[in-house]
Amino acid sequence: MQKIYTHSQKRTALAAAAFASFITPFMGSSLAVALPAISSEFKSDIVLSSWTMAAFILGAAMFLLPLGKLAEIYGRKRIFVSGCFLSSLISVFCALTPNMPLFLLFRFMHGAASACIFSTGAAMLSEIYPPKERGKAFGVNAASIYLGGSAGPFIGGLLTHYITWRSIFAISAFFALIVAFVFPRIIKDEWKTAENEKLDFASSALYSFSLLFFICGLSYITLKFGVISFIAGSFGLALFVLSQKKREYSLLPIYLFKKNKSFFMGNIAALINYSATAATALLMSYYLQYIKGLDADSSGLILMSQPICMAVLSPLMGRLSDRIEPRLLASAGMIVISAALIYFSFLKESAPLFSIMITLIVMGLGFALFSSPNTNAVMNSVENRYFGAANVSLSLMRLTGQMFSIAIANIVFALIIGHIQVTAEVHILLMQSLRYCFIIFAVLCLFGAFASKK
Repeated sequence: MQKIYTHSQKRTALAAAAFASFITPFMGSSLAVALPAISSEFKSDIVLSSWTMAAFILGAAMFLLPLGKLAEIYGRKRIFVSGCFLSSLISVFCALTPNMPLFLLFRFMHGAASACIFSTGAAMLSEIYPPKERGKAFGVNAASIYLGGSAGPFIGGLLTHYITWRSIFAISAFFALIVAFVFPRIIKDEWKTAENEKLDFASSALYSFSLLFFICGLSYITLKFGVISFIAGSFGLALFVLSQKKREYSLLPIYLFKKNKSFFMGNIAALINYSATAATALLMSYYLQYIKGLDADSSGLILMSQPICMAVLSPLMGRLSDRIEPRLLASAGMIVISAALIYFSFLKESAPLFSIMITLIVMGLGFALFSSPNTNAVMNSVENRYFGAANVSLSLMRLTGQMFSIAIANIVFALIIGHIQVTAEVHILLMQSLRYCFIIFAVLCLFGAFASKK
């Protein structure tokens, strides 16, 4: 039976969780604007530069399942707080790095630390809030994520333009440290749902290294070693999924995917949604700075129009999903996003900035319609004892989708532009690459709309 928490306890827990959720999107959207400056300082090509984002996501995805299981064994709060401490420390390392290879290594480590947060957040909220209030809680949490995404381009642009892109990590380190100290003082309870189980190290290693080979291979599929890596990773992941059926303490909730249609389709919808949208901020940052010739802070002001819309509307959509079938809202959101992506696929160099901002706002509406209702639908489709598994599964879909999105962009860039540093002189090839990416993403979103309503 679920424990009943007071109104004050629920509000303080939600505030702490929301504050933690703010940090990662803030840094991610800040770096999307700062990426041209980072590429210029380290003199890296467009594919290598995009790994600034991909290395973080890969690190988070590789360690998500093992850390999710450790959270069930040793306690979600303990893993969450540990992740905040590590995230703060590694942010400092990122700020001090002297070259691109070391920077990407620290970004990978930063993602691994953040997996502690991703694997516990929604599960803790599900433990605190009863089913009829979860939509509201997920909506507020989603709003904090989007608020971080909206503040990132503006603040990150200002910091990059007037100070340095390295200062972005200093602010993120400070935020993470505050959460690490404050959260355990507010939340006294601990949640352990698998104290008698053990972490399967063999399965964890198989999963993590297979995912590493798969994503690296997908990103460099145009090269020989990329093809070999992709095949090896695909084989390893298939072997991992098959092995989970026979493991006593499984990392992946295969049983939920097989027996729970709502759970399965909600996860597939999340995977498709993030595959079709995660690279959008990166692509639009390139367009605004390389094609339009805007500086980092001006680009940030324009890009923040989308997450502001998401931050304002997500709590409303979360509450609405407590009253209306959440899968219908999620499906409508995917259709709206697809319409915005179709517009971007016809984008020209002369497109007015006002029309770009309007399209970003429309995309923000689509995200708000999809995100918290889809999370609500998935979490409400399982029993309390499966909250941890459902949370980890949704986080895995999100991170995997984000990696797919960036990998798709990398493939298009490699095929059309090649492994060269982006400059204003290659803007024709860049425009062509952006259009192809948006066409692919729009088609994916349309498929996702069908998955959402099933």
